Amino acid sequence: MSYYNIRVLLAITGASGTIYALKFLEILKRLNIETHIIISEAGEKVALLELGEGGRDRLLALASRVYDNKDLSAPPASGSTVWRSMVVLPCSMGTLSGVASGASRNLIQRACDCSLKEGRPLVLAIRETPISLVHIRNMLIAKEAGAVIMPCMPSFYAKPSTIDELAISFAARVVDVIGISIDGMEIDGVKCMKRWEEIKGSFD
Repeated sequence: MSYYNIRVLLAITGASGTIYALKFLEILKRLNIETHIIISEAGEKVALLELGEGGRDRLLALASRVYDNKDLSAPPASGSTVWRSMVVLPCSMGTLSGVASGASRNLIQRACDCSLKEGRPLVLAIRETPISLVHIRNMLIAKEAGAVIMPCMPSFYAKPSTIDELAISFAARVVDVIGISIDGMEIDGVKCMKRWEEIKGSFD
């Protein structure tokens, strides 16, 4: 299945979990979905640490368009720019704080603010542990404002055997949450979405 005239905005911040963003992009690329990217400076550094040399380039090569996080005149800074959804994957606690406070200090925060004020889907795939009371309060504020809070927590009941399988399973779940069907789809020979009804039969 291919989706046309659908645009998704992906923000990559400095939390651990860049591999989730990579797999998310690979899935949308396979579906021919136009995906625009904003990556923070910290996000670029984490991409280097987690994906190795060329990690940033691997991410950006999968994008339809890339924006500078410092450019507050870029299209994502305006509520008149329409996206199917915006996903922050992974979402640092600093970014969450900026979203909760409406700070709009950079393009990622401003784009999140636009998603909330326009009533459009915003997924914050947070990554931190342990979580402080400040983090919990910020999550509550963002949730009450309309964001989906989706911790980077892959499932294990499908018995993933590699890190890639774990990452694909969570990235696929994010794609599913924003309303894009991936049933039956595979990435690198790995089935993206294994739903509970497919697995629970092995326990019966």
